[in-house]
Amino acid sequence: MNKLDQLFKHKKQNLLSVYFTAGYPEQNDTGRVAAQLDKAGVDFIEIGFPFSDPVADGPVIQKSSKQALDNGMTVQRLFEQLETIQQLKIPRVLMGYINPVLQFGMEHFLEKCAETGVDGVILPDLPLEEYQMHYAALFKKHGIHNILLISPETPDERIQEIARLSTSFIYLVSSNAITGSRLDTGAVASYFERVKSLVGNQPLMAGFGIRDRATFTDVCQYTNGAIIGSAFIKALEGNPAFEEKVAGFVKSIKG
Repeated sequence: MNKLDQLFKHKKQNLLSVYFTAGYPEQNDTGRVAAQLDKAGVDFIEIGFPFSDPVADGPVIQKSSKQALDNGMTVQRLFEQLETIQQLKIPRVLMGYINPVLQFGMEHFLEKCAETGVDGVILPDLPLEEYQMHYAALFKKHGIHNILLISPETPDERIQEIARLSTSFIYLVSSNAITGSRLDTGAVASYFERVKSLVGNQPLMAGFGIRDRATFTDVCQYTNGAIIGSAFIKALEGNPAFEEKVAGFVKSIKG
């Protein structure tokens, strides 16, 4: 069974996912960061494969992506690195943009995901209709979840369509902003409640702006959990001996 399916079957609340950029701070740090997050008790990891034009990302993740590209990071190298951590039981999701996936070849990409223990993929700029028409069957063939996104501007009818097509959790973008933006959880409570009323039992993970224990706790009142990215990338900046930093960061969120 897909590890994400197992996770959401057995745990329903306060799930913590942490995003980090593959090949950052150094090219070969991908496996080290993943292993430390697993050891620290994160529920699943989200690994970003860098792209030169990450349109949904704020300056922190953009900077990490540029550094990773400067380090020589590629999609092929990412899969080579993922092969070295297949023993980890933690579910893993890849996040990136459609251009490098298409250059790599969609089916080849999904084959490598299956081979290296990847459970899901987030492609924010893959249109829903294009996914449904051209790629849904390939994702199903290889047992990989395509994680779909909802934003505050998504109409109710579209939300219900996304819930119908979703095969795993839905990524609930907390605000109409880039990653790393400040989040006022009180201001988006009605949005969270609206989505919950429309998706039924579909798991929801909130992202964008969750940065500390307070924002994590707040969004978990309305969702199954949250994804933290920019705040974690900041914690890794200029810190080559980051093992203790990873454990401390996760503890600061989960307690």
